[in-house]
Amino acid sequence: MINALTIDVEDYYMVSAFADRIKFEDWRSYESRVDRNTRILLDLLAVHNAKATFFVLGWVAEQHPQLVKDINRAGHEVASHGYNHRLIYDLTPGEFREDVRKTKTILEDLTGCRVQGFRATSYSVAKETLWALDILIEEGYVYDSSIFPIRHDRYGYPEAPRFPYIIKRTSGKITEFPPSTSSLFGQNIPIAGGGYLRLFPLSATKAAMRWINEKERQSVIVYLHPWEIDCEQPRMRGTWLSKIRHYININSTLPKLKALLISFSFKPLSSFACE
Repeated sequence: MINALTIDVEDYYMVSAFADRIKFEDWRSYESRVDRNTRILLDLLAVHNAKATFFVLGWVAEQHPQLVKDINRAGHEVASHGYNHRLIYDLTPGEFREDVRKTKTILEDLTGCRVQGFRATSYSVAKETLWALDILIEEGYVYDSSIFPIRHDRYGYPEAPRFPYIIKRTSGKITEFPPSTSSLFGQNIPIAGGGYLRLFPLSATKAAMRWINEKERQSVIVYLHPWEIDCEQPRMRGTWLSKIRHYININSTLPKLKALLISFSFKPLSSFACE
């Protein structure tokens, strides 16, 4: 069973956890570490002959065009993470359309390849923002990976399916790739990405992935961010909850990723979408 590895290419100061304190207009004033951290991930994937989907912010692509080209040349998929990390429920349909169209154009111009996939900031495609799927279809996206079937204070659509499925809308259809969860006592528990990857013991993550692969006969979708492997990143001011979410067990991400690359096989999401 081959799984999907996805990397949301954004810098440490761009995250939603600190968005109430850091304005987009001030991004240039912060030290950028996304190029360095992403290249560490690229080198690691090359060692293990693994391929991934890199969901890249359009703004990051503009600042680091060579990074995007190198991701593509290394055989990975380049997909869209929107332009400047704005939550969908803070955008109008018109603003969202401009955002995803602009980012798609930037990435396609850099790589010469069609951008097929999209992942929303903080998984902000939820029940009240399903209209975003119509716009993605109309703008030429083939798949989305933004509907997280969990309960969370900032995102989530717990009634949504746990595994990939086709969504039919009036504008057409799109494949949805939800981040992986395990079902426990009727609740979906995130098991393979971001803070959840950092929070849970490696043994628990590997056991959950094997269960999904072997018992449920499904591929696992793992996700992480380049800043999650960077223990030396500048410390940001924020609420205690935001700081816990951002920094907890950050020193464990890289060792855990290395262990997963040894134990499991990975390929980009577009490989699944085309099957």
